[in-house]
Amino acid sequence: MFVFLSKFLPLFVYPVGLVFFGLLFYLWLTRKSGPKGLPRLVLWLVVIVIFVGGNRWVEATLVRSLEWRYLPPETLPLNAVVVVLGGGTESNQPPRQMAELNGAGDRVMYAARLYHEGVAGKLLLSGGNITILGSRTTTPAEDMLEIITLMGVPPEACWLQNRSQNTYEDALYSAEMLNEKGITEIVLVTSAMHMPRSVPLFEHQGLTVIPAPADYSITEDIWAGLWSPTVGDVLTGLIPQAGYLSGSSAALKEYIGMVVYALRGWA
Repeated sequence: MFVFLSKFLPLFVYPVGLVFFGLLFYLWLTRKSGPKGLPRLVLWLVVIVIFVGGNRWVEATLVRSLEWRYLPPETLPLNAVVVVLGGGTESNQPPRQMAELNGAGDRVMYAARLYHEGVAGKLLLSGGNITILGSRTTTPAEDMLEIITLMGVPPEACWLQNRSQNTYEDALYSAEMLNEKGITEIVLVTSAMHMPRSVPLFEHQGLTVIPAPADYSITEDIWAGLWSPTVGDVLTGLIPQAGYLSGSSAALKEYIGMVVYALRGWA
């Protein structure tokens, strides 16, 4: 009971939970004397959006709908060109002592594993600086190179594509490099949730793409557990949390990106 309460009670004072229950309390207190019509409707819409986007079942369903479109392949070709998309690293800026992995860093670790297993004859590390986010001393491609060499991958096994500022440009500029080398088939490594947006972009550039996703957040055990929850799981899963809102937002970003890229004829 103590362990459950230690996880459950703080949800009421974390920022998202506090805002959610604060809005509910306000709407209850002012149910007769408070705002009417459109202002009250807007408040209820805010409550509903926080509740829907911030609970575990909605977030997991959205994320799984993307992550499980491409499951890990049973076999991969040997000595292939493996394209690794940036987004899994943070640059070497003080007080950091080196480039670091972030929450999507599994894609870099997986790429290193593919090299050591003989799948990757060459690694094309793709990612440039996004100018609107400010200046960085290194690009994501260079940051990946720094980290992946620490994992035993020789620098000469890596090609750098450090011009791109989004996934479309990842595909465009990587394809330019690959076409110059006469390469038409790649193994693509990125986060599982990002793969459905990425594959069509590379295929649109005329490449044969073998998806090799990493960075799954919804596993088979997690998914099964969501549909046979304990009472504690239900209580903690229904209360909006920042992490669930973040996951829902990331999934919606991918869906919006797929629509925009399709409308622009990029995929």
